[in-house]
Amino acid sequence: MAQEEIIFPNNIRNIRLGIGMKMTELARRTKLSLSAVSKIEKGVRRLNQKQLLNICNILGCKLSDVFIRESDEVANVWQNEIKRRLTDNEDGGLKIFGSGLRKIRQKAGKTIAQAAKDAGMTLSVYHKIEVGQREIYQNEVEPLAKSFKHNIETLFDEIAKLYKSGELNKQINKVKERVKSVLIPGSPLSGIDLPGSLYGAKLYDSARRKLAPIFGTPNGKNILFKKSDKTMIVAPMSLEGRKGIYVVIPNTKRLGNTIPEKSYIFADSETKPLVGDMAVCIDTDFDKLGFDDSANAQIAMIRLDSRGNIYGQVLSPDEKITYKTMHKVVMIVME
Repeated sequence: MAQEEIIFPNNIRNIRLGIGMKMTELARRTKLSLSAVSKIEKGVRRLNQKQLLNICNILGCKLSDVFIRESDEVANVWQNEIKRRLTDNEDGGLKIFGSGLRKIRQKAGKTIAQAAKDAGMTLSVYHKIEVGQREIYQNEVEPLAKSFKHNIETLFDEIAKLYKSGELNKQINKVKERVKSVLIPGSPLSGIDLPGSLYGAKLYDSARRKLAPIFGTPNGKNILFKKSDKTMIVAPMSLEGRKGIYVVIPNTKRLGNTIPEKSYIFADSETKPLVGDMAVCIDTDFDKLGFDDSANAQIAMIRLDSRGNIYGQVLSPDEKITYKTMHKVVMIVME
């Protein structure tokens, strides 16, 4: 029986167990079936950006925590499982057939999407056949052969010829090496044309573009400022993917209640404020602030003194600040 293809190895199960949450609870809160959550945790089911962000929010984890790395224990388990499957499939001839089919496709100059379409198969089914993770049924062989201008007999003859010549050995070994292709977002191994191989990287990059880290939270009269991606929120569409965007939760009383409570202030570390702008003012050099360091910050209106120097004006109580770093506030969003 064909085994399910792992397309998204992840740490979701480990994170869930770490906080003592049952799978049934995660299913209920995500509004997904128990079967769907089980498949997501096993890495054999795709999920979209919204579902991924929702799961991170429910589990209280960072987006980057979900994606496994080569150093993670689960990565070794996953790689060993893939290798075991490849070995099992080789005994049944599936790996040889798939590697031969891939070689024939490459010689024909077809993309995997074109080959699937010509054979009347879905992209997922065709891909599983090529990587030796799915049997090919009798009624599928003829249209597959015809798509490469072969009949059934000549297709198998061509694959046997490639195997005897040793041409498939390199192809088979490549499949083994590609088990790392979805481990790390942006991995150099993900530049291949297998469906699913780019899935992890693309999902991470796409979801990450929609998020902005919260660097500042109220702390008495000040705002505690710390670079961290532990807590992130979805950024407005106009700010998606914009470099340097971060979020500060303001102390609205110090602004004289000029902005609503439960607001998020989006600032741009790449843009200096002008007179009349609202800005995040930090008492430390932003560029020298490490991820383990913290600083004090304020939200202030930028003013000009009699000498032509800019400063920040905090309203309640009145305070002039000349902090080292000032970043322009580009948007205020109510919770």
